[in-house]
Amino acid sequence: MPRAYADLERGLRELPPPPTEAGTVALVVARPAVDQRLTPDSGVLTPEGGVEGDRWAKKPRPNPKSQVTVMRADVARLFADGQPLSLFGDNLLVELDLSEANLPAGTRLQVGTALCEVTPEPHTGCGKFAARFGQDARDLTFAEEFRSHRLRGIHLRVVEAGEVRPGDAVRVLSRP
Repeated sequence: MPRAYADLERGLRELPPPPTEAGTVALVVARPAVDQRLTPDSGVLTPEGGVEGDRWAKKPRPNPKSQVTVMRADVARLFADGQPLSLFGDNLLVELDLSEANLPAGTRLQVGTALCEVTPEPHTGCGKFAARFGQDARDLTFAEEFRSHRLRGIHLRVVEAGEVRPGDAVRVLSRP
């Protein structure tokens, strides 16, 4: 049963502040097909394919600005209310502040051994997000007060290939 807006908002306010400079990868997810999720022990990120095994690279014209999707793991846990975090469909769930103030477009990150860059492409909750976690969860991600926090997450493009696994560091290397 999805949680009510007020409960989600209260839970969000009670979360400790996420790290701003160096965090960790909580989960790696590949989506080989619609509604399929794999959670490998490690994943390879490449400029050509994004997350190895993910359907992003199979699109007729894959958009490099939406190559890798990322969401804060603590926010995902709050919204999921016990459901598997892979349901979100984000490629990486991380312990890191994804806000616009902390990670503006153009910010370079080391994710495991890969070099990635935050893109300006907005990451918004879709109808599937509302169906899985409730309309209140989706509404909270769009609330004016929380919009700059990017609760639904961000997009990265892979600049240099590398490997990533749960527990790996996510480090801010540079900001524009």
